[in-house]
Amino acid sequence: MSTDVPLRPPRESLDPRVRSWWRVHGLVWPLLLAVVLAVLGLLIPAIGWFLPLAGAVAVVGLLVALLFPAYWYRVHRWELTHDAVYTRSGFVWQEWRAAPLSRIQTVDTTRGPLQQALGLATLVVTTASAKGAVTVAGLDHARAAEIAETLTRATQAVPGDAT
Repeated sequence: MSTDVPLRPPRESLDPRVRSWWRVHGLVWPLLLAVVLAVLGLLIPAIGWFLPLAGAVAVVGLLVALLFPAYWYRVHRWELTHDAVYTRSGFVWQEWRAAPLSRIQTVDTTRGPLQQALGLATLVVTTASAKGAVTVAGLDHARAAEIAETLTRATQAVPGDAT
């Protein structure tokens, strides 16, 4: 099997629940920052201008959390073929990756607390590449485990040491 794998658009979309995961992520940090700014603005009158700043941060965070996940869901794609794992991700700068099965070293799944609550997982495919692991965040947990098992079996069948 050749390690020359063409870069092409992946066909599979992420689990639709990933939009909820992105929304919560998009809300948590701006809202925490807004609360800190508001508290500081109330406690220290000299920096009272922190109150409008807190409001602006909260509004921008809310807009990002409501609007961006739908766009990200259309952009983020993945696919597993008999030759490679393909991914496309990003926002302004999009990254397309193709990881040939012959270059895969390890396959893992990870799940944070929010992903566990939503039934999601991240597939992490470590390759013999300076670019690092290929990740597919936002898969159904059972599907991610199935893909990890399939990839593990497939890479064991590929000759070579993945270097």
